[in-house]
Formats: sequence, C-alpha cells, structure tokens
Amino acid sequence: MMSSFLQIVQRLRLVCTICENGLLTLMLISMIGLGTLQIVQRNFFGSGFIWTDELLRLLVLWLAMAGAVAASRDDRHIVIDLLSRFLNDRHALLVRTILDLFTTTVCVLLAWHTARFVHGEWEYGATLFDGLPAWPFELVIPVAFAIIAYRYSLFFFVHARQAIDLWRAA
Repeated sequence: MMSSFLQIVQRLRLVCTICENGLLTLMLISMIGLGTLQIVQRNFFGSGFIWTDELLRLLVLWLAMAGAVAASRDDRHIVIDLLSRFLNDRHALLVRTILDLFTTTVCVLLAWHTARFVHGEWEYGATLFDGLPAWPFELVIPVAFAIIAYRYSLFFFVHARQAIDLWRAA
C-alpha cells in the first residue's frame, strides 16, 4: 500500500519537474525569439510591435520566478554558507536547519506582501498591453514565493529530523 503511494508521489514529482523545465525552456526560447524579432524589426523596418517590450519584461519576471521555483525543487538555490565548511556534521546540519527555517519565513513574508501588492493592482485597475488587467500576469510572484516557502518548510522538517537523529546518536 505505502509502496504504491510512494510510486504515485514519485511520478507526480517527475511530471511536475518535466512541466517546470518545459515552462522554463518555452519562456527562454520565447524571450530569445521575441528579442531577435524586435531587433530585426527595428533595424530593417524602423519599428517593432508596440507590445513586445512589455511582453519581454513580463517574460523576464516569469522566467526569474519559475527559475527560483525550479532551483528550490532540488534545494539548489544560491548558498553562501562559509560557516558550515568549518563545522562538524552535527553542527553543520543544525545550521542548515536554521537556514531552512529562515528561508521559509522570508518566503512566506514575501508571498504575503506580494499577494497584497497584486491585490492592490487589482483594486487600482492597473493594465498591461493597452487594456488587459495586470494582476493575473503578476500572480506569478506570490505563487512562486509560496511554492518556495512550502518546499523549504519540507526541507526544514527533513533536516530537523536528521539533526535530531544525529544528535541522539552522538
């Protein structure tokens, strides 16, 4: 019973990984294509589509947020952790657990406040592309921070359990 549940979870994780990587690839290819198109249009025709610059800015935002989510998937975010190199395994794992909790807290706060920002954009009626509401395009920000917070909360519990086991064994 548990084995089949774990297989389902592993398959779901694989599908999510493929979707995340596919989305990142699609956005990057779109950015490169739109940027190239914009350069060609400006150099050979004197102008380009008026919406291209705005779409490229949105794609940069979406790519950055999707990249951060993908990096959090495998706990591959940028780490500046000089201290753990000089600590033994028990202390390094304790520091790692504290960093996971800190990362979770910061991402929860960022998700909350960016959600408030998006709500403000909705209330204000901000628009993009000459009339489309901006808030649906900006939802990626709080959603991405919420996903990262969720993932790092899981890392926190895993590392905390490992730290407890390591400290008990010593």
